Amino acid sequence: MPDELALLTGPGVVDLLAAALGSVDEQLVACRVREVDSRPGQGTTALYDARARGRGGERALLLGAAIGRPAGPSTRPPSWDADGAVRLRIGEREVTVWRFPFDPELPGLPAATDETAVRRLLDRCGVAPGPLELRVRSYRAGRRAVLEVRTPAARLFVKVLPPHAVEALHARHLLLRDAGLPVPRSRGRSPDGLLVLDALPGTSLRARLREQVAPDLDGAALLQLLAALPDGLCELPARRSWTDDVTHHAAVVAAALPSEAERCAQLAERVRAACAGPGPVQPVHGDLYETALLLDGDRITGLLDLDTAGPGRRADDLACVLAHLQVLAEHDPDRSAAPRALAHRWRGDFERAVDPADLRARTAGVVVCLATGPHRVQSDAWQQLTRTRLDLAEAELERR
Repeated sequence: MPDELALLTGPGVVDLLAAALGSVDEQLVACRVREVDSRPGQGTTALYDARARGRGGERALLLGAAIGRPAGPSTRPPSWDADGAVRLRIGEREVTVWRFPFDPELPGLPAATDETAVRRLLDRCGVAPGPLELRVRSYRAGRRAVLEVRTPAARLFVKVLPPHAVEALHARHLLLRDAGLPVPRSRGRSPDGLLVLDALPGTSLRARLREQVAPDLDGAALLQLLAALPDGLCELPARRSWTDDVTHHAAVVAAALPSEAERCAQLAERVRAACAGPGPVQPVHGDLYETALLLDGDRITGLLDLDTAGPGRRADDLACVLAHLQVLAEHDPDRSAAPRALAHRWRGDFERAVDPADLRARTAGVVVCLATGPHRVQSDAWQQLTRTRLDLAEAELERR
């Protein structure tokens, strides 16, 4: 993985992107790494803000690049295929370069960013006809994208997934809505991986915390929401929790910041040892943090991002939200009071619901996983931000 990181984030990436654009007679003018996602044994992906010059003049581009499994050499000249991607050989590696929205892992993304195609999709989903506005809200290369859609009669979101994942997410939305949970209604889906969801009322908890006001909401309300998750989730395939993946994420941090490799390995081992005991399997959200909760005043009105809902440990959901609140506070010291206050309030309620020592260990594990974030999004001073998150994980393990 270090070689992959060097290839996609080092000086040589200029030649890589220039070769890709040169195959369509465009010249790379400038590029900057926007995001990098390294997964040991699974490949490395990066996004770039770029400018290119061609026959039509200079334009801004969002480019992606991914390194797959080792491949044999090829003498075939690079060229963009019909899906907007070009594959190049760098030594024994195959590198795929694409222009947004032509992500090879998200074949539905071009349609989701095209007003005519979205209008056809909405027609099939029973949304009243009329003009629409599209806005890209988020994009994780190779994983997912979310677009906001506004029409005169509705506000919706189109979630873009790998095609194999869309049916399961649609089913999760139906299951939780039927159980009375405040989750978005699924209007329908498409074979290429698009899911149309109604917008819900309320403001995300993250947005509220950024206003520097912690909602008057105790942890019991969140525990009550989680207790309402239907037992049918336990019939779904089990997904790995944050704690299960702590060794993987520690290795990602170590690859990006080798000087902290030993500390990463020790933290992961301490977390795994502390979380080794058996526990009851319950329906869980699987990725519960402040952007997945919508509030109206001090009342929870929405539960979002159901991709990982299934069987698991309740303590993992509680640890996830505590860890995110702590990291949010550290990331923005000028607005840290509200997330710190909420984390302190909720911790007391959570420790009455689950074993406190187990909760602390799992919270530390999530913080280790979140330590990959500063390098992934190429934050300024990402090295220090990463070390701060490792410090947080250590402090959580030492908490009494």
